[in-house]
Amino acid sequence: MKKPSKCISIKQAKELQDEWWKTRSEVTTNGKKHEDSCKIHYTLDELQEYLDYVRDKSTEQNIKDPGINIWFGAYPKEDGKPSLATVFLAASKKKKFESCDEDDDDQGNDDNYEDNDEIDPFNDGSVGWPPSKY
Repeated sequence: MKKPSKCISIKQAKELQDEWWKTRSEVTTNGKKHEDSCKIHYTLDELQEYLDYVRDKSTEQNIKDPGINIWFGAYPKEDGKPSLATVFLAASKKKKFESCDEDDDDQGNDDNYEDNDEIDPFNDGSVGWPPSKY
């Protein structure tokens, strides 16, 4: 199999993660010391199951070229555990633009997809704890 075109190098990944730590960790904690999760793990089988589910449901809805939006979230504090970050995946579909043909998806921006609220989102990955760097 050919490597996907959107793959990045490990060096680039480390640079992205370093930048996240430098620019986001203080903002997300309001300057307070609060260790938070920064890695969520899913097995390939879990991800494939969700991708297959989204593809099947999208086909039933006659949606061409479905996608996945990855959203940041946080679990509430409970049972003495701090609020921890998470991500969830949401099925997406191309936006419909009244002024364009259905097949015309070039609207001059990168936000041509919206959440498909008829398909349940996916969550509950394993949180990497304690936080570590990539």
